[in-house]
Formats: sequence, structure tokens, C-alpha cells
Amino acid sequence: MIGQSQAIVAVRAQLQRFAACDVQVLIEGETGTGKEVAAREIHYASARRDFPFVPVNCGAIPDSLIESELFGHGRGAFTDAKVAQPGLVDHARGGTLFLDEVDALSAKGQVTLLRFLQDSEYRPVGGGAMRTSDARIIAATNSCLARQVEAGRFRQDLQYRLNALYLHLPPLREREGDVALLAQHFLHAVAIRLHGPFKHWSEPAMAALQAHAWPGNVRELDNVALRAYMCSDDAIVGLTALATADPAFIGPRPQPRRRANEPELGFRVAKTRAIHQFEHDYLVQLMQRASGNISAAARLSGTERRQLGKLLVKHGIGIKAFRTRQ
Repeated sequence: MIGQSQAIVAVRAQLQRFAACDVQVLIEGETGTGKEVAAREIHYASARRDFPFVPVNCGAIPDSLIESELFGHGRGAFTDAKVAQPGLVDHARGGTLFLDEVDALSAKGQVTLLRFLQDSEYRPVGGGAMRTSDARIIAATNSCLARQVEAGRFRQDLQYRLNALYLHLPPLREREGDVALLAQHFLHAVAIRLHGPFKHWSEPAMAALQAHAWPGNVRELDNVALRAYMCSDDAIVGLTALATADPAFIGPRPQPRRRANEPELGFRVAKTRAIHQFEHDYLVQLMQRASGNISAAARLSGTERRQLGKLLVKHGIGIKAFRTRQ
């Protein structure tokens, strides 16, 4: 996990300790904080590293198939079961089964998982002898499992089983200094992925990145870096590319500066403000007519698309609001 903040350094130390203790782990953290990355670090730092790491999203498993998905099924167990199939606990034998969004399990799914965790025994759907699996379970959720228990949406006995070791991943806004490090890392990663030139952030762009709240955390930053790289034709990714990549980075409209000793209502200031207001009002009307389509707006106004984009950034006009009116 990339970072140098005290928060993430403490997390990395905890991951190393957990890797040496072969019991269940519960990871909680906001969306995009890197819960699967943390689970993989535990797995690959442990004695299980040479065995499979099997991730599964619990919210994607239909309730009717939960037992078949986890424990497999025998031939003829149900209509489409033409051949026997192993389950996830079989695939993860000797390794780690990562249960993401474990709070999304239905009541039936929770009972099924609890029964397996009690003694590591299971029976494939359709009968057959009892089997055992030594797969290590690491579960993750973006909610507080204790609150889910209090609300009656999650079994307390299952929470106890999963919560042998507990890890909370801090949101990006609490990782002081890590935004700059991650932003440059992701920008370089995009260049490698696309076989393109390496780029760097401008100082204003980096300042904007560091001031952002990052509700989507590390995943959001990764996506923003990708889009900003694609929006920049230069080796330096500036505010224009950043604002084009994500309207959240479009700042307030700049106000004209007065010269020294120039009165507040001087002719130059008044003229600049009038032009600025005209441009803003014209652009708003233009984007309304084009329903937020910059290419269509450029054709209507007889302006180059790139120049129009710069004007929109200059005036802090995003395009999403116009698109929702279609």
C-alpha cells in the first residue's frame, strides 16, 4: 500500500502482524480505500503466499446459489448440474478466501457461512461426504458491521467469528501527504499502461488535488489521474486538464484585479467585468442549447472545441448539469 503518512505506516505494520497470525480478519473502510489490496498484502506476506487468493463479491452471489457457490455441487444436484463443480472454499484450499461486501449476505447466506466457520466443514450441494477446507477467511465491508448488528441486519455470532482480527483502513482525507505521492504514482502507472510519455502535475493542479475531499478515496484518485492524463497534450498536467477530467476541480470564476490606485468602479475594471459577465452568460445559454455537448456547442458558436473547453474552465462552467436536462 503506497503512502508515507503515519496512518498508512501504522496500517502496513498491522498487516505484517496479521500475516503471521493465521486466523480470520475483518477489514472495514470506506469505498475505494483499498480493502482488497490490504487483504492481498496479508495473503502474500503469509505462509499461504504460494496458494490461491480467491476474491468474491458477496453482493453478487444470488441467495439461491450461495451454498453452491461456496461449497460446490455434485452432478445432478439441480437441473443444470450436468457435472460436479468445486466451490470457492475448494478453490481457496490452502490459501485465502476474500469475502468483499460481506454485509450484503442474506440471512440464509450468513447462516451458511457461520456453519462453515464453526468447524471448517461443509457438504457440497447434492450430498456426498463431509469435507474440510483450511482456507483462511478475510472479510471486508464499507459499513460498520457492529452497527449492522445493532440494526438487526447482521448476525452477531457471525460478526464474532469474522472479527478475530480487525483492521480499519483510513480514508484518503486522513492520510496527510499521501495524495501527492499517490497522484504521481498513478500518473506514471497510466503512462506505462498506455505506453505513453511520462507526465507530471503542475503545482496548481497538485494543490487542487491535495485540497480535494476525495469521497471515493484512492480509487477516485486513480480514475482522476487516468482521465487527466488523457486530457493533457503536454508533459505537465495542469488545472485545465484536471478540470476537464473532473468538473469537481473547476474553481470559482476569477475576478479582474485592479491596478494600483485604480478606483473600484474605474472604466477598465467595469469593462473587464462586463466582458466577463457577457462571456459567462453566453456560455451558459450556449451549453443549454447544446445540452452539454461541447462539440455541438463549438459548432453552434463557430469556436474551436479546445478553445471552448478552455473558456468553460475559465468560467467554472461544468457540463453535467446541462446533460441532465436532456
